[in-house]
Amino acid sequence: MFSWIWHTIFFDPIYNGLVFFIDLIPGGDVGVAIILITIVVKAILLPLSIKAAKTQKIIKDIDPKIKQIKIDVTDPQEQARQIMALYKESGINPFASILLMFIQIPILIALYFAVSNGGGIPLPGINTELLYSFVPAPETVSMFFLGALDIAQKSVPLAILAGLSQFAHGQLAFPKLPPRDKDAAPSMKEDFGRNMQLQMKYVMPVLIGIVAYTISAAIAIYFIVSSLTMILQELVLKKHKN
Repeated sequence: MFSWIWHTIFFDPIYNGLVFFIDLIPGGDVGVAIILITIVVKAILLPLSIKAAKTQKIIKDIDPKIKQIKIDVTDPQEQARQIMALYKESGINPFASILLMFIQIPILIALYFAVSNGGGIPLPGINTELLYSFVPAPETVSMFFLGALDIAQKSVPLAILAGLSQFAHGQLAFPKLPPRDKDAAPSMKEDFGRNMQLQMKYVMPVLIGIVAYTISAAIAIYFIVSSLTMILQELVLKKHKN
């Protein structure tokens, strides 16, 4: 069952999409193919990404009502029921962001295996047994991005760019936190939220930079393009809000 899900939903579509673009691009540049397949994946996930972004905004907007419920209702079960009712009334799914994150993890793993393993034949070799009937095997496959950088190897510049692009996205997606209210009672939820936001803004870029360098330049390219598309998405959403 797991193998069927992995191949049908994640690995085989990613591998075939990558090979399709390699065949389409003059010179069979795998780096450019990774950029194009990343854009396609982001486009497919765009509705879910927009829903997750809107959910975060609505949750922020109704936060005063949630705080008021916590003040007025002392029973934990009734408190949870009223908060969930408020979520339903606002038309939001608090798990949208988590779902988006969990979907992207196997996609990243599938891309890594598509480049490094290819179902037993790593690029520049092509495993024709995995190709769909309408996807031709490319005559030329180049692991040199723009004819200069071997993406099968590690790349410090691309790893740094991956971290910086994620940092830029974090600064845009998570605005500056307001100062703590010194008179307010300590809140575990607020402290957790602040810590998570700080980690997303400052720790995540470092982790992505390390992962991008540790694995290969191919994954670094994926991270860079992924972050740039998310930055563009945030800018469009912010413009739409305004």
